[in-house]
Parts: sequence; C-alpha cells; structure tokens
Amino acid sequence: MIYEEKTMKSEKIYEGKILNLRIDTVELPDKKYSKREIVEHPGAVAIVPVTDDNCIILVKQFRKPVEKSLLEIPAGKLEINEEPRETANRELKEETGYVSNKMEYLFEFFTSPGFSNEKMHLFLATGLVEGDAVPESDEFIEVIKVNIDDLMKMIDRGEIVDSKTIVGIFMAKKYLSEK
Repeated sequence: MIYEEKTMKSEKIYEGKILNLRIDTVELPDKKYSKREIVEHPGAVAIVPVTDDNCIILVKQFRKPVEKSLLEIPAGKLEINEEPRETANRELKEETGYVSNKMEYLFEFFTSPGFSNEKMHLFLATGLVEGDAVPESDEFIEVIKVNIDDLMKMIDRGEIVDSKTIVGIFMAKKYLSEK
C-alpha cells in the first residue's frame, strides 16, 4: 500500500536569502489532518576534491546553528539558473582556491527530507590545480588537506560530523579503491 499525504492548504511564513519556510495542512491516508513545517531550499552542491596523493581538501568554518567549527567538504547553494556543475566549479574555487580538470557527477540526495526539500548534488573533483581562494565577504574559511585514510579514522572518532562530508568521504574512498 502507498501512503501519501494530500496538501489541502499551503501557507508561506518566511522568505529569506537562502531558504523559505511554509506550513502545509495535509490530509493523511486515514482522512485525518496534520500540519507539516517545510523548509524550501533551492538545492546545493558538495564537492570532494581529491589530490593526486589521495588527500581530500576540506574547509573548516564556524557554523552558527551548531555553535562550533566543522570540517567539511566544499559546498554551496545553487544560484538562480545555475547548473550544478557550474556551482560546483564556482564553489570549489571560491572556498579552496583549487580548480578541477575533472569534475565528475556522482549522485544526488536529500539532506533532511523530514522537514526540507534541499537536494544536494555530489561531485568528485580530480586533476586539481592549486590557486587562491576567493571566499564571500561573510565566509571565514581555513583550507585543510587530509589523507583519505586519516579522514576515515576521524569519522570513527567523531571529529567529522557533517553528513554531506561523511557521505562524500565514503564515496571518494569507494571510487579510489575501484581505480
């Protein structure tokens, strides 16, 4: 049996620079009604930049929602009329300074489908050429290069807790082991 919810009413509560918030009234399969708080997001990309010596380029930055600095793979929001690959190349350069000679699309996934429609497009970047980062004025980023085997240990120790980063590292490890 397929359980679906029918939207009866949708009310936009907030429109912001990076997300919108709406409340939907839905009819449940048992004909009762419920409310769903939904974060609308235009989508994003995440990039796993892998060097020739099997290191991954990460960024360390303070994340206000969790009140601490996190190690993450480079990522960013899709801009209006921008294709995911274009966003990936732009974000890689902005955040790390690196340019990729081979930006390979891996797959897409939803980050938190229980309350958000954000779709993340994951890329593997190889053939890297180092350059100067050009972060946005409100981004304060430290670029860090770590061997992929050390990153696996850091995940085990709870030093890397960002989900897109964990997914990206595991996929890079899989990809590199198949080469």
